[in-house]
Amino acid sequence: MASNLDTLVTVFGGSGFLGRHVIGALAKRDYRIRVAVRRPELTGHLQPLGKVGQIHAVQANLRYPDSVKAAVRDAGIVVNLVGILAEGGRQKFQAVQAQGAGAIAEAAAAVGARMVHVSAIGADEHSASLYARSKAAGEKAVLAAVPQAVIFRPSVVFGPEDQFTNRFAALARMSAVVPLIGGGATRLQPVYVGDVATAVAEAVDGRARAGATYELGGPEVLTMRQVIEIILDVIQRRRILLSLPFGLARMQAKLLQFAPGALKLTPDQVALLQVDNVVSEAAKAAGLTLNGLGIAADSLQAIAPSYLWRFRATGQFQRKVVEPKSS
Repeated sequence: MASNLDTLVTVFGGSGFLGRHVIGALAKRDYRIRVAVRRPELTGHLQPLGKVGQIHAVQANLRYPDSVKAAVRDAGIVVNLVGILAEGGRQKFQAVQAQGAGAIAEAAAAVGARMVHVSAIGADEHSASLYARSKAAGEKAVLAAVPQAVIFRPSVVFGPEDQFTNRFAALARMSAVVPLIGGGATRLQPVYVGDVATAVAEAVDGRARAGATYELGGPEVLTMRQVIEIILDVIQRRRILLSLPFGLARMQAKLLQFAPGALKLTPDQVALLQVDNVVSEAAKAAGLTLNGLGIAADSLQAIAPSYLWRFRATGQFQRKVVEPKSS
């Protein structure tokens, strides 16, 4: 009987936020892992996640098909986690999330490898957001090359080192006012990064439906206002929540798209916030969710205190709880 050690899994984007958790989940299941990244020398943090020699990094750039083909050589399964939240330099949505996904899928098809592709809830070719349109184009390209590919669409992913909860916590640390774009009414279904990684590992194990698109959300649907209130409660800071109409947010984003860190906001992100980001009723009915994979999702309230404590005034030693102040 063959063991997982006989199977090589190539993971594109394995050094990022989600990638680290996926690599860890696959390593625990004893797969041999090839991490395909632009900068292999920056993947040292992945080595402790597996046994000696189990995880190997190689150079691959989605703009150069030959490097992609080399990265999938001899692989039995290919996982694509590559994605960007904002454009910068040569990293464009269309190049990375559409054309890049297609290049990976074509390379996987050429070697007969199974494929798991991580997209996003909200992927829609008719969306006002270029991010969402490129995600939809990526899914289409993947299925054209590998019709049996498993596609995962997570809602907003949270966890240590995320660019979501950490960003708002950092903003609350430096400012007395936290803006609520569109009044904070947009509904989200935040999903823990560890649960998404487990879903990917289950698909690699062959426990997901071939050719199916799964929507991954946490146990609760929350408005953006509720998410910010949870973050403020965890970091024990009282801040004013100021409603910011979408029109005004779009105007500000034209300038803030060039701002650093927590202040950065792009017009495309404003467009994304105009649409709810939750698991559809169709996905629930079809069992194409975390529950359908037998995964009990962790909540934001349960996980956030384990890593957001560093944004408290006195770190982990602060005990007094303060209620967030709204306006």
